[in-house]
Parts: sequence; C-alpha cells; structure tokens
Amino acid sequence: MSGFVDALVIVAVAVLVIARQFRTHAVDAERRWWLAPAILAVMALRGPGMVDAHHRVESLGLLVAEVAVGLATGAGWAWTTRIWRTPDGVVLSRSTKASAVVWAGGIALRGGLFGLGCALGVRQDSAALMLGLAATLLVRGGITAWRARLLASSPAPAPSYGDGPPSASAAPVARPAWKERV
Repeated sequence: MSGFVDALVIVAVAVLVIARQFRTHAVDAERRWWLAPAILAVMALRGPGMVDAHHRVESLGLLVAEVAVGLATGAGWAWTTRIWRTPDGVVLSRSTKASAVVWAGGIALRGGLFGLGCALGVRQDSAALMLGLAATLLVRGGITAWRARLLASSPAPAPSYGDGPPSASAAPVARPAWKERV
C-alpha cells in the first residue's frame, strides 16, 4: 500500500477507536482485544520503508521512541479510563477528560518526534506511526481487559444506605436521610 493509504488507515482507526472510547460501552474481557493491534502491526512491518537506509541509527532511535510513546500513551489511556460494574454484573468503561489529555500528550510527542526526524534529515514512513498506534491499542486493550476481569470477578459491593433491600422478602425500603436546614 502507498503512504497515503497507510495514512488513511491510521486516521480511520484512530478516529473510530477514540470516538468509541468516549462513549459508555460494555467491556468484554474475553473478546479478541489484541486482533486490531496485531493487524496494524503486521501492516506496519510488512514493508521495507520503516528504517531509512541512509540514517539507520537515527531512524531506529526514532522508531524505538515512537513505540515507547505508543506504549506510554496506551498505558496512560487505560489507567485514566473509568471502569465500573452495573448492579446486574455488566462491566462498562468510558474514557475521561484525563484520557483526552493523555491522547493530546501522545500526539504532541509524536509530532515532536516527527519534527526531530525532519531536523535530522531522516526519511520517515507512516509505518512507524502505525506501529506506535498498534502499541497504544495493544497496551490499552490489555490493561483494560485485565481491569475488567478483576472487577467482574470481585464480589458485589454491599448495598449502601438507601439502596433498598437485596430481596423482596427483606425489610421495607429505607428512605434517604432527612436533611436538616439551619
């Protein structure tokens, strides 16, 4: 594929993934969360243009930095995602404002790496960006699935005051505490 098609794939995947993560959705820890990152990594690694032949050391350094930024962005995104369990046991997640800050930081760092590569005269291919995105999605998916599995296997929280009885045969529903006004 050409660089233009690679860029379109990167943008499409990023937009779809980011848009989905900022809406509440169920987390299925048993699904193949690693499949999309694996496909992106294969697409990135299939071509010969990932390393600049005239600047091998600099190119490899930028590639390692790109993957490291991807790993850090994925971990930051996963740990800033809110994960909770509904009373019926479904695990839900939604990215937070902190997740958006993590994404903005990752994009800024990637832009800085691209600028550094231009300053060094390194020819940069979209494959490095695609590999970094694959690393981001892989780490984010793995940590999120792990957190969801932990939450799903934990015992249900005890009811709080005012939640009502756990069964129909229990005591009548408790009313919320009355607020006294001063």
